[in-house]
Amino acid sequence: MSQLVLTESIQGYLNEVSKYPLLSHEEELSVATRYFKTRNIDDAHTLVTSNLRYVVKIALDFRNYGCKLADLIQEGNIGLMHAVKKFNPHKGFRLITYASWWIKASMQDFILKSKGLVRRGAKALKKKLFYKSDPKTPAGDDISAYNDLSLNTPAGDGSATHMELLTDIRPSQEDVVAELQESIETKRTITTALKRLSSNERYVIERRVMTDEPESLQGLGDKLGITRERVRQIETNALKKLKTSLALTR
Repeated sequence: MSQLVLTESIQGYLNEVSKYPLLSHEEELSVATRYFKTRNIDDAHTLVTSNLRYVVKIALDFRNYGCKLADLIQEGNIGLMHAVKKFNPHKGFRLITYASWWIKASMQDFILKSKGLVRRGAKALKKKLFYKSDPKTPAGDDISAYNDLSLNTPAGDGSATHMELLTDIRPSQEDVVAELQESIETKRTITTALKRLSSNERYVIERRVMTDEPESLQGLGDKLGITRERVRQIETNALKKLKTSLALTR
């Protein structure tokens, strides 16, 4: 299996990713069906690499949350790998339609953790503060990239590589039900936590955290008639309140 390495330059990774062809619907169905039956790692590699440019496109949509693009791409790639592992090609839709949920979920989880809203290992908080329900297939292949990720490098603290995460685990009804229940419970938890904020705090959080296109501090300050520094203080205090509320519901 060839090794994919994120180089230090954006253009370098773009060139690297572009070496992997997009699959037609028929090609993807053939490879995905074979992988679903055999769990052949080369088929998994093909499915992952043919969709890497979409991960970068989604990462660009989250670039305004204060996280490095490299980190978002890495988290998104891990989400893509989990999607490939669980994808059922017999459901009648494209892989990226299903994978976009996993990609966004991985990025959103990383963003929440970087903001201190999710404690490591807190399962009830794993399904996103700003989860979007119906994933849409990314349009086009407008992509960019960053550095230091290899599909064959260790994932996390263990010795297993990212590609080895694609183990022989088929999608199960239990997985689907558990994920749905967790998502519903998390939405309820977030709704309750938001109700404990003041109107200004909730307004700022909704427009700074719970959106794919965060407004600037200055823009919100102009709308509220306050300084950008005051908006920053409101956001900081609101995030602390949310963190406390969410921790109490673990």
